[in-house]
Amino acid sequence: MSKNRRQRLGQHFLKSFAIATKIVESTQITPKDTVLEIGTGPGILTPLLCKQAKSVVTIEADESLYSDAILKFSKISNLEIMYGDGFDSDVDFTIFVSNLPYSESKRAIEWLAQRKFKRAVVMVQKEFADKLVAKGRDIHAITILANHCFDVETIVKVGKNNFSPPPKVDSVVLRLTPKKQITQDLIDSVEKLFSQRRKTISNIAKSFGKSIQSDKRLEQLTPEEIIKIAKQL
Repeated sequence: MSKNRRQRLGQHFLKSFAIATKIVESTQITPKDTVLEIGTGPGILTPLLCKQAKSVVTIEADESLYSDAILKFSKISNLEIMYGDGFDSDVDFTIFVSNLPYSESKRAIEWLAQRKFKRAVVMVQKEFADKLVAKGRDIHAITILANHCFDVETIVKVGKNNFSPPPKVDSVVLRLTPKKQITQDLIDSVEKLFSQRRKTISNIAKSFGKSIQSDKRLEQLTPEEIIKIAKQL
C-alpha cells in the first residue's frame, strides 16, 4: 500500500517492538484465551499474541496487507487470518487487541460496548483518549458510553516517532475492562441527546415527545444519569 493511501485511511503502523511487547503484556492473555485482532497491518503484534493465546483471529481490511500476512504467518498453527471489515465479523473472543486507524476509534468503542469479552487493549489518538475521560462541558456521547460500559485505564503514551509514517499527533494505549453491555438503540439515543446538548433536559425530552422536568444540561449530569435519560427516550 502506498504511503499516501495509508495516510488517507489514517493508518500509521507501529514500528516499536518495545511498545508492541508492552501492548501484549497488558492484555494478560492466558493459554485459554481466544484473541481477536482487528487490523493486522504489517503484523508486529500478531506473532506475539500467538505465543500467549490458545488461538488468534486477525482481520485485515487492506488486500495487500492481508496477502502479506498470509505469506508471512502461514506456519503459525493457532492463527487464523481473515480479510474484510473486522467490525462486521461475528468472531467469538475473550481478548480484543487493535492498533486502530484513528478514523475507526469511535466505531470500535461502540462495537465493543455491545459485546461480551474479558479485556480489550487498543491504541488510539491522544485526543480521542482525552475524550473518553472528559468532564463537564468537554464530555461527548462517546465519553458517556465509555464510562458506562468500561473501566478505562491508560497503559502507556506512545510518541509519534514510534510509527511509520509518523502521524501528526501522539497516541495512547488503553485497556478496557467491561462493566456493562448495551444495545445499538441505546447508543443511538445517547448520540441523539448530544445532538441537542445546548438545550435543557426538559427541552430535549420535549423534542422526543417525552416529559422530564429538569433545567439541567447534559454536562451537569453523571454518565449514569445520562444513560437513564437515554433509556427513557
